[in-house]
Amino acid sequence: MRLGIAVSVLALAAAGCAESSGASGDDKTITMGVIPGWTDETSTAYLLKNVLEKNGYTVKITSLSDNAPMYTALANGDIDLLSSAWPERTHKSYMDKYGDKIEDVGTYYDHAGLFLAVPTYSDIKSIADLPSHAKEFDGKVTGIEPGAGLTKATQDDVFPAYGLDGKFKLVTSSTTAMLTELKKATGAKKPIVVTLWKPFWANQAFPVRPLEDPKGAFGKPEGLHSLARDGFAKDFPDVANMIKNFKLSDAQYGSLEDSVVNKFGQGKEPQAVQAWLKENPDYAPSLEKYLKK
Repeated sequence: MRLGIAVSVLALAAAGCAESSGASGDDKTITMGVIPGWTDETSTAYLLKNVLEKNGYTVKITSLSDNAPMYTALANGDIDLLSSAWPERTHKSYMDKYGDKIEDVGTYYDHAGLFLAVPTYSDIKSIADLPSHAKEFDGKVTGIEPGAGLTKATQDDVFPAYGLDGKFKLVTSSTTAMLTELKKATGAKKPIVVTLWKPFWANQAFPVRPLEDPKGAFGKPEGLHSLARDGFAKDFPDVANMIKNFKLSDAQYGSLEDSVVNKFGQGKEPQAVQAWLKENPDYAPSLEKYLKK
C-alpha cells in the first residue's frame, strides 16, 4: 500500500472487464488484481508475476479502485487471483458475501495487524487517551479508502469501544492521501492520528508508533491470504500448489516492500522485484519447484 504505486490500469466497470480472458483457464494467462497504493498486493503480485512468467505463464496486472470491486471481480471470475488479502477479519464482510465463489489458496504471512498510530514525538500512548485530546488532533483520524477493512474496523469497532464518536471524525480518502498527510505532519512535528497496519513499509519510513489497544477493539493478528476465483485450482493446479506454499517472513516481506516502494518506486515494480530476487537467490527456486516444466 504505497504512495503513487503504478500498475497497469484497467477500468473494469467501464470496460466490461476487458482483460478477463485470462480468467478462463484455457491457456497460461493469469490475471491478478491490485489496488493502487496497497503495497502488500503490489509487492506480492509482481513477485508472483516474475516467477510465473519465467516459467511460461503470462500474467496481467489489473488495477481496481477498492475492495468492493476487487471482491466482485474475483467472485465473478473477471480476475483470477488476489495475491494478498485479509479474509479472516479485516475483509470478513466481503468473504461473507462472496466467499462461496472464492477459493482461499493459502496463507503467506501469519501475523498481520491493524492499529491507530501517532508520531513518536506524541505523548499519547493509548487509544483510550484520545477522547481527552480531541482538540489537539483537531478531532480527526486520518484514514484510507472508505471500502477498506481497516476503515470499517476503525469506524464500527474502535470508535464505539473508546468513545471516539462525537469527538473524532474518521476522514477517509486513499492510502496515498493518508501518507501525504502523515509526511506533512511529521515533517512539521505536528500532531496527527492515522490508521495503519502491519506489515507496511510506512512503519519504518515515518516516525510513528502504534497506540495501545487495551480493549482489543482491532482484534488479534490475522493471516494474509492469496485468494482466487472459483475453479482456479482446477484450471491451474500447479500454480495453486505453488501459491499454497508461498510464504514471506518479516525480513523477506520488509525488504521486498522496501525495494518496490523506496529503492525503485513508481513504475519500476518489475525491476524492484528482480533486484530483490537477486539478493535472495534461493527464493524463486523455492516456488518454481511446484511448477511442472
